[in-house]
Amino acid sequence: MKYYFLLLLFLSISINAQDDLFSEIDTDSVGDQYATAAFKGLKIVNFESTKLVAKKELVFMVSHRFGSIENGFDTFFGLDDAVTRMSFIYGISDGFNIGVSRSSFQKIYQASAKYRLVRQKDNGFPFTVVAFNSILINTSFEEDNLPKIKFKDRLGYTAQLLISKKLSSKLSLELAPTFFHENLVPFNEQHNSQYAIGFGGRHKLSKRWSVNVDYGWHLNRADNSPFKNPLSIGFDLETGGHVFQMHFSNAQAMNTNGFLGQATGDWSDGDIYFGFNLSRVF
Repeated sequence: MKYYFLLLLFLSISINAQDDLFSEIDTDSVGDQYATAAFKGLKIVNFESTKLVAKKELVFMVSHRFGSIENGFDTFFGLDDAVTRMSFIYGISDGFNIGVSRSSFQKIYQASAKYRLVRQKDNGFPFTVVAFNSILINTSFEEDNLPKIKFKDRLGYTAQLLISKKLSSKLSLELAPTFFHENLVPFNEQHNSQYAIGFGGRHKLSKRWSVNVDYGWHLNRADNSPFKNPLSIGFDLETGGHVFQMHFSNAQAMNTNGFLGQATGDWSDGDIYFGFNLSRVF
């Protein structure tokens, strides 16, 4: 009888211990679940998203932005005035990317780094925060027109914080406070150091489709500036693990300094640009 009592006592302790372990699993494992797929593309439309390339993966992206559709058949709705950007982004780790690109818009070369600071977690930190930094070289300036130009005048810089939150399985939002600097600005009244706040979001329409929107609010644009704040609308199509992005924007430039500082289109006049991104993962 004594042995039966000891056996029952042992089973009781074991069951209680298992209950405690299951209780920990129910709480701790949920707390360790990170939010994923807030954005499926590396960009929302113009602005960088908080998505990063996975470790040891290389993404080759070709981006096209046609001319303004306002001119109709004269330019075949902008097809004759297209600009192209080619980018390579490599994942040093799951949380750190480097990239290089070349754009036919102002013949700009750019090097960038994008790295995650913190991730949104269930029952934990409520946001994902990613930093983005870049340096660019504008090679379109010609010495014949600007005889006193120096190499440093061709340089521009960007520093961004990308703060996103996945609110549900269908809706994600992002805030992007941005500092960018150009050593040579288009006109004297514009400060070289400029500030903006980006707003963006993604809403999933179906298993494969989503609609994306982003807007850049320039905070210290010169009063007599001809440039506009960029507003862009895009659609993402997921195809076999890849994302095909189609978009409309009032900015033709695709680097941060360009679309925030030099957007010329006007949605109210139909002066907008159609474009798309194609990417390949290696």
